[in-house]
Amino acid sequence: MNDLKMQSGSKLNDGFYELIYKEDGVYIVVNPPVGKGKKVETWEILDKLNRKQVKNFSKGAIELAVLKSDRVPVKIAESQQEAKVDSTASVVVSPDKMKAYITFTPPEGGRMLNAGEVVEILRQNCVVSGVSSEVLDNILRYPVFNEQILIAQGTQPVNGQNGKVEFYFDTSSDRKPAILEDGRVDYRELNLIESVEKGKALCSLLPPVAGKAGKTVMGYDIPALNGKPAVLPRGRNIEVSEDGKTLYAGIDGQVCYIDGKVNVFSIYEVHADVDTTTGNINFIGNVVVRGNVLSGFSIEAGGNVEVWGVVEGASIKAGGDIILRRGMQGMGKGYLKSGGDIIAKYIEHSIIEARNEIKAEAIMHSSIKCGEKLELLGKKGLLVGGVAKVGKLIHAKVIGSTMATVTELEVGVDPTLRERYKALKDEFTTIETDIKKADQAITILKKLESAGGLSPEKQELMAKSIRTKVHYSNRIEEIKVEIAQIEERLQQESQGKIKASATVYSGTKVAIGSCLMYVKENLQYCTLYRDGADIRICPYDR
Repeated sequence: MNDLKMQSGSKLNDGFYELIYKEDGVYIVVNPPVGKGKKVETWEILDKLNRKQVKNFSKGAIELAVLKSDRVPVKIAESQQEAKVDSTASVVVSPDKMKAYITFTPPEGGRMLNAGEVVEILRQNCVVSGVSSEVLDNILRYPVFNEQILIAQGTQPVNGQNGKVEFYFDTSSDRKPAILEDGRVDYRELNLIESVEKGKALCSLLPPVAGKAGKTVMGYDIPALNGKPAVLPRGRNIEVSEDGKTLYAGIDGQVCYIDGKVNVFSIYEVHADVDTTTGNINFIGNVVVRGNVLSGFSIEAGGNVEVWGVVEGASIKAGGDIILRRGMQGMGKGYLKSGGDIIAKYIEHSIIEARNEIKAEAIMHSSIKCGEKLELLGKKGLLVGGVAKVGKLIHAKVIGSTMATVTELEVGVDPTLRERYKALKDEFTTIETDIKKADQAITILKKLESAGGLSPEKQELMAKSIRTKVHYSNRIEEIKVEIAQIEERLQQESQGKIKASATVYSGTKVAIGSCLMYVKENLQYCTLYRDGADIRICPYDR
């Protein structure tokens, strides 16, 4: 007599059945589940009987035994020899062809599959790569039945790396002046100028790294992306090596990294004040002024501008950074515009614009536009009066004043982007008006043409109106595309913060993205940020 016990599921409380071979027939004993365990299903027994090759069994008797589940042996077939069934295996491949799973059925009187047979079953199911010999060895030594086992994994492709530019000078734009022990900021030793001699190597190319192809469990290659070569960032006064991989200084001067280009600028140095003896200065390179810049004069430079003295109501424009070692007393006429950073000890009553960052100890009653960060450092750390429009972060010690001076802060959107958006909207409105005028002119001229023809002058006017309409129609489509792109960026970039390590005084107006808040009571040691449609206040976070 042979007994074969089968658990209905994987839980101990599930019902199970026993298949018993006796001299007078084949019997089944169905045991009920315990508590909330799963009952034995008829199909489970039928599937087992088919695998065991039991002949002429009674399905009705089986269904009755399952229904009762009373542990009483029920005869389901006449006496017969028990068939010995070897273990079998089935294979399932994931949809992405990167994983293959194998499921073993237990041997019933027969034997377990060997390694060669398993490999052949995998091959018949097209699994030929990534088979784990460790997993295969373990499941053959310690079999697990009726469960999917991960037997093979493909290899993911590894994309290559783009080539890089290796720089041999400091390209960092994070140039913070040193803060002394007493809280003052040292604007004298900034070490911002890096001089180079002609022929000095400035940067070179590092080659791209090729990608490594992957492979599915079925042996198919998965292509990888190769890295792209980098491009030498050649700017002004730069020479390229014969192999095209290295940049050298073409002249003696100051090396600058501006707008993604390496430049070497000669330096124009003014040893006294910029006044009537020097006149206005317009120079392609860097400008260093050892004295002051007096009211009414201007400096325009393709590189950096550094002033050791005081800037009065003057105008300074630089393609690179503007460094004011002392500061600026603009008297309502001062103007600074930088393609990089602006660093100053103090700025008063001026208009200042920087593509990147502005750093100072105090800014008072000025109009500020800054693409990245506005930082008020040092002992004062003061921002009071005027308007500050900043792309990402305003960080100060004190904002506003005890006199509730109106101080407007706008953060979260690059101000140049917002200005471009407004200019496009205005241009769109103007062009729409011009198109309507052109349409009206064309309509009138066509009526005249149908009435009795057009004079040469009117024909020329008709041609001009049609050309105008075509030109403006094309332009208006370009504007629509650019407006849509800017609106998308404005939506994404409307996250910014305002940090005050001491006080934000009442009278301060705060806008973060499209959210607005008026500070009515003084705020201490706080960070202001946007949360959905509101501006929240949390403790100061450095």
